[in-house]
Amino acid sequence: MKTTIDIPEPLYKKAKIRAIERGQTLQQIVLTSLERELEVPPVTSGPSPSYWADRMLLPEFKAAQKAGAYRPKPGDRDITALISDDRDGN
Repeated sequence: MKTTIDIPEPLYKKAKIRAIERGQTLQQIVLTSLERELEVPPVTSGPSPSYWADRMLLPEFKAAQKAGAYRPKPGDRDITALISDDRDGN
């Protein structure tokens, strides 16, 4: 069944990046997430910290990040442009 939903841009970007990291389609990520959400019984306790709040970077990644290894270089395409291309089917 097909449906249309509005996804806030920041959430869409996170989901699209996760799909690319895992070599999956956005549809696979959304379906897997929806299945997980519906399998888990509702939680009545206080809110738990998000994945993004709890994650820790590897020391090697932190060092490379400090050294500027992940800064965009002249001519690199912006992630927003890459996502737009994907949405347009390019």
